[in-house]
Amino acid sequence: MAKKKILLMSDDLRMSSGVGTMSREFVLGTLQHYDWVQIGGAIRHPEDGKIVDMNDAMRKQTGVENAYLKIYPISGYGNTDLLRAIIDMESVDAILHYTDPRFWGFLYQMEHEIRQEIPIFYYNIWDDLPYPMWNEPFYESCDLIMNISKQTHNIVNNVAVKKPRNDWDNTYIPHGINEENFYPINELDVKEWGDLLNFKRNMTEGKNYDFIVFWNNRNIRRKLPGDVIMAYKTFCDVLPKEKADKCALIMHTQPRDENGTDLPEVVRSCCPDYDVIFSHKKLEDRELCFLYNIADVTINMASNEGFGLGTCESLMCSTPISVNVTGGMQDQCGFRYKDKLLTYEDYSWVHSLHEAELWKEDEDLTWGEWVKPVWPSNRSLQGSIPTPYIFDDRPRFEDFADALKGWYDMEPEKRRECGMKGHEFVMGDDAMMSAKAMCQNFIDHMDTAFEKWTPRKRYTIFKA
Repeated sequence: MAKKKILLMSDDLRMSSGVGTMSREFVLGTLQHYDWVQIGGAIRHPEDGKIVDMNDAMRKQTGVENAYLKIYPISGYGNTDLLRAIIDMESVDAILHYTDPRFWGFLYQMEHEIRQEIPIFYYNIWDDLPYPMWNEPFYESCDLIMNISKQTHNIVNNVAVKKPRNDWDNTYIPHGINEENFYPINELDVKEWGDLLNFKRNMTEGKNYDFIVFWNNRNIRRKLPGDVIMAYKTFCDVLPKEKADKCALIMHTQPRDENGTDLPEVVRSCCPDYDVIFSHKKLEDRELCFLYNIADVTINMASNEGFGLGTCESLMCSTPISVNVTGGMQDQCGFRYKDKLLTYEDYSWVHSLHEAELWKEDEDLTWGEWVKPVWPSNRSLQGSIPTPYIFDDRPRFEDFADALKGWYDMEPEKRRECGMKGHEFVMGDDAMMSAKAMCQNFIDHMDTAFEKWTPRKRYTIFKA
């Protein structure tokens, strides 16, 4: 049977953005089942206007003899003329778009025309409450919505009131981390362990640290990079000087960014007595895997976060985490209520766990040993003209300092045990956060949508 051909609209899958990275994972992981075409977006794409045939490269890389992948690079995200031309030239069977729907205004203006012939699928994330009712037209214009977080699944159900969703067209598919690229490394693997130690010596300039905190994020405001430094400083302040001198914070980011701040200046002025190491060069996956493996804990304090790839990659490498209880990071915590793991269906009554006054002291709520969650201390309603409101969930850096102290006080062997339980969680059937699980979910959910989808009628009649 001939494979279905999917037109993906997202960041160019060869790019290193989070959207590009995950696009690459689910495309390469499903090439045996689907043919793929991509309108690959970038801010100023160096290959704008070209057509990139990836077939030979993909066949060599994946071993799929009939792999089909063609990329149409574009500066921005595309336009109606390009979309019509590709649908016609490539004879696509469905469109899958991924990231904020506001980037795809031209697609939604054409949805009635398109959906008479082929379905529109959406890989969807929304960071936080209140329910974004202005997204209703976008959700209702999609034939299948696959949600990255449990919270987002519930958001879609509550926003799409004119076209209620059902059990097959509003589903849950969390990001999956490539288990071949991110994994635990131990002394038994002599070659890997030796390479890891060499990498660590280079990263730390030969200094021997007892405790390493890792932060892997963009230097942008919602990631709170300055608060990360203050949390680390506050943690070090409570240690004797000789022990604080054996701690380090590694920040894998651009140290200076117009959308964030001047982090070296923050360190000089606010954290001059403790070691902060900047890793600012692009790293291959193997080197990034080394970074997670040399860390004792990975943290993410972001006030809005759809998923949080860095902490999930950390768990895949068996390094424990501390995260702000917001957005998709809730799913990585393994929250249980009355000893039952919370599912996406439970979010119909949970809504979100970010309210400390409701959840932090609830004795029925527990979480995995691999995480020390930190609840937001305040929620501010932020917004813009196209997105009028969203909660900004801000934690206290002092609370993160306490979480770091908790990991520090733990015996190294116990920390490793906690991290390994996190690895087992993200690899398991409950979390479904491996690349293999994500790709199989894509196949299962899209195949079901192809079976159950019905084309839009040519005309729609509305009551006056």
